[in-house]
Amino acid sequence: MEQRERVALVTGGGRGIGKAIALGLADDGADIAINYRKDDDAAAETVAEIEKLGRRAIAYSASIDDLSACEQMVAQVLRDFGAIDILVNNAGIAGPSMPVVDYPVDQWKKVIDIDLNGPFLCCKAVVPHMVKAKYGRIVNIASVAGKEGNPNAAAYAAAKGGLIAFTKALGKELAQSGVLVNCVTPAAAQTAILDQVTPEFAQYMLSKIPMGRFVKVEEIAALVCWLASEDCSFSTAGVFDISGGRATY
Repeated sequence: MEQRERVALVTGGGRGIGKAIALGLADDGADIAINYRKDDDAAAETVAEIEKLGRRAIAYSASIDDLSACEQMVAQVLRDFGAIDILVNNAGIAGPSMPVVDYPVDQWKKVIDIDLNGPFLCCKAVVPHMVKAKYGRIVNIASVAGKEGNPNAAAYAAAKGGLIAFTKALGKELAQSGVLVNCVTPAAAQTAILDQVTPEFAQYMLSKIPMGRFVKVEEIAALVCWLASEDCSFSTAGVFDISGGRATY
């Protein structure tokens, strides 16, 4: 799906799923703005890989749970690239694995801030520019956990469930604006976020996937690239499953 020299902003684009998405979009012809955490040195490596594909790439450090930081990042991307045609809200954390009664309140808030409030704030900063341009593609990276819930991961499930509902609401709001909003709901992928949970919890997630394996980041990226393309023209407020058969609704 050729992106026709579009500009894509990918949050958490330095590693894991975000990196695969950034590389996939670049391979399709997009220039890439990568958002990353201050303590993440992988973004520079991803920028170099994108440049080897012949596309332009710049990394931006910003806390996506802060509206001012999001607005400043968006303003800088617009100065550097002239547009933001695609927004992929990928950045996220798993949070601790423990029962609700033991879950630290500060950790609950942190997961909600990054996994749900972050996409909201990024959309709040980017959408006006897309609407003005009468074109945009927003893809939110949710999770099958947002559909089904995972025991001992209530904050993550709640945040991803909220992100699914947010996608539906914003997609309907913007349905006639030229800006399409969709989300994908992957099963667990073998990425650094899996290192944040216990081996027992990782095995539990694997046991729930009928295909008997974790999803590959390249598989998620392929779906995102279609949703971010001009070929995706009549799908909005949609939830696209990529869970190896775990959830199909």
